[in-house]
Amino acid sequence: MGRTLLWRLILGPFEWLLAARGQLFVWVPVFIGLGVGVWFLLPFEPVFWQYCVVLALLGVGVLGAVFGPDLARPMFVILICISAGGLAAGARARLVAAPMIEFQYYGPVMGRVVEIDRSQSDAIRITLSDVVLDNVDPAPQLVRVSIQGVAPQPAQTVMLTAYLSAPSPATEPGGFDFRRTAFFKGLGAVGYTRSPVLLWQEAPADMQRIDRLRSYLSQNLMAAIPNDAGAFASGAMTGDKSGITQDTVQALRDSNLAHLLAISGMNLAFLSGFVFMLIRYGMALVPVLALRVNSKKIAAMVALAVALFYLLLSGANVATTRAFLMIAVMLGAILLDRQGLTMRSVAISAVILLLWQPESLLDPGFQLSYAATVVLIGAYHLVDRQILAQKLPRWMMPVYAVVLTSVLAGMATAPFAAAHFNRFTDYGLLANLLTAPAMSLLMAAGAVVAILAPFGLAVPALWVLEQSATWILFVAHWVSGLKGSVTMIVTPPAVVLPLLTVAGLWILVWKGRRRWIALPFLAVALVFWVFAPRPDVLISADGRLVGVMGSTGRALSTASGAGFSAQSWLQDDGDLATPTEAAARSGFSGPKSARTFQVGQVSGVVLVGKGAAAAFGLACANYDLVIVPAALDPSLLPDGPCTRIDRNVLDNTGALGGYWKDRALTLYPSRQAPRIWTGERPILAPIDVSSSKDD
Repeated sequence: MGRTLLWRLILGPFEWLLAARGQLFVWVPVFIGLGVGVWFLLPFEPVFWQYCVVLALLGVGVLGAVFGPDLARPMFVILICISAGGLAAGARARLVAAPMIEFQYYGPVMGRVVEIDRSQSDAIRITLSDVVLDNVDPAPQLVRVSIQGVAPQPAQTVMLTAYLSAPSPATEPGGFDFRRTAFFKGLGAVGYTRSPVLLWQEAPADMQRIDRLRSYLSQNLMAAIPNDAGAFASGAMTGDKSGITQDTVQALRDSNLAHLLAISGMNLAFLSGFVFMLIRYGMALVPVLALRVNSKKIAAMVALAVALFYLLLSGANVATTRAFLMIAVMLGAILLDRQGLTMRSVAISAVILLLWQPESLLDPGFQLSYAATVVLIGAYHLVDRQILAQKLPRWMMPVYAVVLTSVLAGMATAPFAAAHFNRFTDYGLLANLLTAPAMSLLMAAGAVVAILAPFGLAVPALWVLEQSATWILFVAHWVSGLKGSVTMIVTPPAVVLPLLTVAGLWILVWKGRRRWIALPFLAVALVFWVFAPRPDVLISADGRLVGVMGSTGRALSTASGAGFSAQSWLQDDGDLATPTEAAARSGFSGPKSARTFQVGQVSGVVLVGKGAAAAFGLACANYDLVIVPAALDPSLLPDGPCTRIDRNVLDNTGALGGYWKDRALTLYPSRQAPRIWTGERPILAPIDVSSSKDD
């Protein structure tokens, strides 16, 4: 009896999965994503024989799924998905590997302009390909430079004198790793120039036609609407955001309207739907055509072609690619006389994207886009039945759709936005409700402008476009200016978002009481988030900035220098203070050249300036931790009991984060694993700092 009960408990989950076979495809991208995530979390770079083992596991999974018993097939499919995700990530890393400089470069730079955007400091940035550097071979595949003055045109070859360096790693252990992101983009160097950008060669007529068309359309749109509204409309319609100021971007973020600039589902759905209806109903007005051809399939083919063109025109970011893949699945279903299953189309698009660009799993755009789409589809399926059963008045349906969409999308994306951008926009729902009609009007006016502009009849549509964009920007600035418009959130541990994702998907997919199995996982994720620890001390990768956590928040050693690190630290702390305000907090004392601090019982000092090397000996005798931005010659340094952190150490560790625990301070490096994007420098172990005051 006991054995039978135990056997039933073991087989029960397998029988349940077998019975739910038609609902399991939605989990395929989840397990592929698990394989991708495991690959990125590995503390080492896999080698050939390890990939062979994973490939063998993939083969076992395929054989088991085809020839194995029915009860075990879901487990074999899971093995296939995880193995495929890991193999795809490894293959992608090898395919995109490109040279990356490992030193400070100053000199001439020549290259062809492939992208134009803006930096966080509001400077115009250009990305160059076909790069030529002085005495650097091989040169980086792509270089991104912040410039002054007017931006060149796409596909032009330019020359400039620039300061370049390698893409920076994370600003703290476990933080956002820009170097990893740059590696998968082929970006081998970043920097800036104070000299003019010189045109070396005009753009060839047959090169980068899509990019040049985007620039042409954007410039004409901003010329017709020469203000912030024109720049916003250009960003929303063409994907060219180079004209949008950082002040506008910040207002859109603080009002939860930044998603309007991410060309994604709404833009592509409106455009493809507009074209589909225009072609289909236009052909219906011509009886000769309507009776002889399948207008629905012709409309689907034209709409798919237009969607593909718009994908290329917009720059094909992750959110736009996701939306295009979903639309392609839906329109493909029409062409094949099949029913387009919406949740299945989301899963298909995720599978394609994860196998094609596995690194997109870590992209905030990927996570936000899929979270909003999955929740909207799943929740609408549940809510619509109840609303329709209650026979909501027809005149209320548009209002109901706008409110419900805004609420659901806000709820779905809030955890991901808070985790990545450390902010919760308290009035984001209000802002989205006020701007949703205007954004629909803006997209409609943009489509009409595109149709009528060649005939010189676009003036009325341009006016509507301008008024819609002006209203959206007015709402963004008004809402972002309200008191308490933004609540800062501490960065969660890495385990939180996967737990929230799986638990949320579980609730949406399964029916009945089984869906509430996810509640404990949600609770665990929230507990981890609420009690997420923050480093007691942070040291920037160049050693010029130190941040110490105090009772009033993190204090900074200086208000200037290493500005990106300062902003990142405060943001990850969930702190609204500016670097200047953080530098005014108590925690540091002494002159600018020797800022002293205390972490637990460990005393420390930051030495900067020309006399830093000369002051090291005395500082080492009086402090437990001495931080110097310069590279010191160990053979010339006096013996002392202190722990030295200079450029020689930081070049191998990257930024350092320290925790005071059990009467000891341990500094953890940001470069924690020898991966393909970290370079060939050695990986150092955590550094233990002892206190001279210890018993």
